[in-house]
Amino acid sequence: MRILPALLTMAAPVALMIPAPVALIASAPVALIVSAPVALIASAPTAHGAPCPDVELIFARGTSEPVGAGRVGQALAGQLAPQLGGRSLGIYGVNYPATYDFLAAADGAADATNRIAAMSQQCPSTRYVLGGYSQGAAVVDMLVGIPPLGDKVGEIGSAPPLPPVLADKVAAVVVFGNPSAKFGKPVSIAMTPFAGKGIDLCNDGDPICSQGRNPFAHTSYEKTPLVGQAAGFVSSLL
Repeated sequence: MRILPALLTMAAPVALMIPAPVALIASAPVALIVSAPVALIASAPTAHGAPCPDVELIFARGTSEPVGAGRVGQALAGQLAPQLGGRSLGIYGVNYPATYDFLAAADGAADATNRIAAMSQQCPSTRYVLGGYSQGAAVVDMLVGIPPLGDKVGEIGSAPPLPPVLADKVAAVVVFGNPSAKFGKPVSIAMTPFAGKGIDLCNDGDPICSQGRNPFAHTSYEKTPLVGQAAGFVSSLL
């Protein structure tokens, strides 16, 4: 997927259980500052005997970010956990290269699909939130059936959407700095079974998801109110 070879900024298999409240630091892929216990969950699927999370955030990081859910994914989890009314939150960092070989973003969509399929066998009651930032947002586009570059290149570099039996387990979809939004295809227009479940957030001036010209607007989502807006949207659907 040849996505604007500059600035796409994005994680791999790390799953964490966060009971709430919790604060996550964004400077390291798995670093946490917590006020409640944090239990590691095996990356795929849940380890034998490990508790099933009530909610799992499956988040695809941006280009060149270290393995994990990335700084935006961690920030989202930190703001979402306290809004879940005591329900537990697991975090899974999508396992894909997140390099400038954008065609490999399709690997992330396949990994997220496999994660939900595997988890569903052991944790049938867990609900899922799909999330992504930059190239990771393009991964999520594929999962909900949106071409990652809108109609510019069609299905080139894309991957199949989630099968219906797995898609029905997704409660919400949230993306930041989504390339397809620049071409009029935000996740909020996704069809059933994702209709009404998606929010597509673009920072003012971000050239990746809008006609803006401020490259720094693409690299600071975790510091903006958009993360809180996303957390509020997601919690309202859970």
